Amino acid sequence: MAVSAADYLAGHVPGRKDDLPENTSGTVRLDLRDDGSTDHWYLTIRDQRVEVTRSAAAAELVVAGDRESFDRLAAGRAHIFSALLRNDIQAQGNLRLLMTLRRLFPGPPDARHPRQAALELTRGAGAWGGDRR
Repeated sequence: MAVSAADYLAGHVPGRKDDLPENTSGTVRLDLRDDGSTDHWYLTIRDQRVEVTRSAAAAELVVAGDRESFDRLAAGRAHIFSALLRNDIQAQGNLRLLMTLRRLFPGPPDARHPRQAALELTRGAGAWGGDRR
């Protein structure tokens, strides 16, 4: 099932986010362009909480792109920095908040934590010729 950026922003982003640094605060506006119109999503980040509203108000960081690019981010099929480097999205303002924003979007559906991948690699060492000391 496809995930839209609008559904993701409304349903998964608001609330407490324990993985956000406690001292991070700021405002981010996401401008999703589609067929000549723009939807604005306004995120207020403070005390590991994210509030999401629909507003075109000024923000410390503005990230703009087409709706398809944001849909890929929301589905975990794209990474925010890769999208920025490919010019799928553009960012203006406090780029420090871009680091925070990347934590609000999911990773790839088949991604594993690096420690889990290393553990699996270690357990599979026997299949590569035994003990690797």
